[in-house]
Amino acid sequence: MELNYATLWEAISDEIGDREAVVSGSRRLTWTQYETRAAKLASALAEAGLGPDSKLGLYLYNSSEYLEAQFASMKGRGVPINVNYRYLDDELLYLLENSDAEALVFHTSLGDRVARVMERAPGVKLWIQVDDGGESIPGAVDYEELIAAHEPAARIGRSADDLYMLYTGGTTGMPKGVMYDTGGMLQGFIATAFPIFGLGLPTIDEVPALTAKLWEEQGGLTSLPACPLMHGTGMWLGALIPHCAGGRVVTLEGRSFDAHELWSTAQREAASQVVIVGDAFAKPMLRALDEAKSEGRAYDLSSVKFLISSGVMWTSEVKKELLDWNEFILIDAMGSTEGTMGTQITTRGNIGETAKFSMNPTTRVFTEDGREVEPGSGETGMVAAGGSVPIGYYKDEAKSAATFRTIDGVRYSFPGDWALVESDGSLTLLGRGSNCINTAGEKVYPEEVEEAVKRHPDVIDCLVVGVDDEKFGQRVTGVASLRPGSEITGDELREFTRSKLAAFKMPKQIFVVAEVRRAPNGKADYGWARKTVEEALS
Repeated sequence: MELNYATLWEAISDEIGDREAVVSGSRRLTWTQYETRAAKLASALAEAGLGPDSKLGLYLYNSSEYLEAQFASMKGRGVPINVNYRYLDDELLYLLENSDAEALVFHTSLGDRVARVMERAPGVKLWIQVDDGGESIPGAVDYEELIAAHEPAARIGRSADDLYMLYTGGTTGMPKGVMYDTGGMLQGFIATAFPIFGLGLPTIDEVPALTAKLWEEQGGLTSLPACPLMHGTGMWLGALIPHCAGGRVVTLEGRSFDAHELWSTAQREAASQVVIVGDAFAKPMLRALDEAKSEGRAYDLSSVKFLISSGVMWTSEVKKELLDWNEFILIDAMGSTEGTMGTQITTRGNIGETAKFSMNPTTRVFTEDGREVEPGSGETGMVAAGGSVPIGYYKDEAKSAATFRTIDGVRYSFPGDWALVESDGSLTLLGRGSNCINTAGEKVYPEEVEEAVKRHPDVIDCLVVGVDDEKFGQRVTGVASLRPGSEITGDELREFTRSKLAAFKMPKQIFVVAEVRRAPNGKADYGWARKTVEEALS
């Protein structure tokens, strides 16, 4: 069997066809139904002229249609493209053009934006609308009608070299398409999933039978991605890896994160894992647990074995509070769209330090001049992810050359993270170099300062930026949001950090705001934070 997602999922559907694959609200699809519907949509895409390497845009909220359309694209050896549902006209058009999209699947609630760019996107041959209550868009075909009108596409041979691409969130500049070869990526996911269940490291041909064994002996895997499927954490950890183990993926119906919906869904569906993005999700989840208990309707968390996070800071204090509620296994993955670098696994008997990770065997840390950082040296360096390294950025040779580099014959990805290598070989993450604040000749990483501020029990969230300053070059400044009823001031928060940070790292000002803005995937909106600080200072 080829190392290819579509080929594997077809084989899994043949093996465990009656088991559920996708649950989205009231819609429940078995693996047979999931595979058949994807095959019918694949026929429609082929009829419209899409073939191998054709790009299919997914401008969708979390839903069964998101996963079906992705599967359909892969069936035809095409490339599904994640499109941020927050994008407005010009951003949507940019992604359609940059990705060379030939078709777009979109929710009708986003249709007004689609309607305004249709004439400006001549490369798109097929517009497919998913009814979620919005107005129907002229020129677009209905998703369900399209599936009903087609027979399932015949199964075809595929290649491990087929392209997989995920667009980055674009924290700096415009989003970039990160290209992987499907085979290497899939092999890495199989190596991640099966050892956790005590099933060793199978070959691709052994996987389908093992998925049946997993259901029969352990009740299968039910994954609940709380974060958007349009980003890597939600899609890779929440859907792709579980599907490769024959798992069931349950999506939330809410269009913004609701911790009560998350816990009630996890309880109803007996979720075995929940995928989140750090403190931005975990803190509301803790508040919801407290609220439910105080109202006499505590959630049953007994089925949830794993809480998995990646992408932003997940502090040890918050992890400890979660473990007070249930004997979870907390998996904190240090990684990005460009590569995976390390992991911290936390249990009740093993609570580690915030931002300290066990390095992957293929991870290295290099200084700016190319030397490998010695453990315990105190020298900072750039984290380099080895192993399954992306091919590069789509249509951007310059950025590809800067990010994906070969050192001593080994190819690495340099996503931009800086870290220390401790004497025990562990990795202490400092933060993104692009966000580093240079103040009075010293480097300050915002994440470290944010962590210190968020240790205050009244603080819900915090972001820290550097603003121009005549004396210091840049001044460390922050914004923080507080628990309801708190009257603590920014100056008091600043004083709170005095015993936790070196003097040069302490914020010069902290401004209290109603809400700290983040993207739907929990990642920091530093542009908003900087603008808010500058307006407050002026």
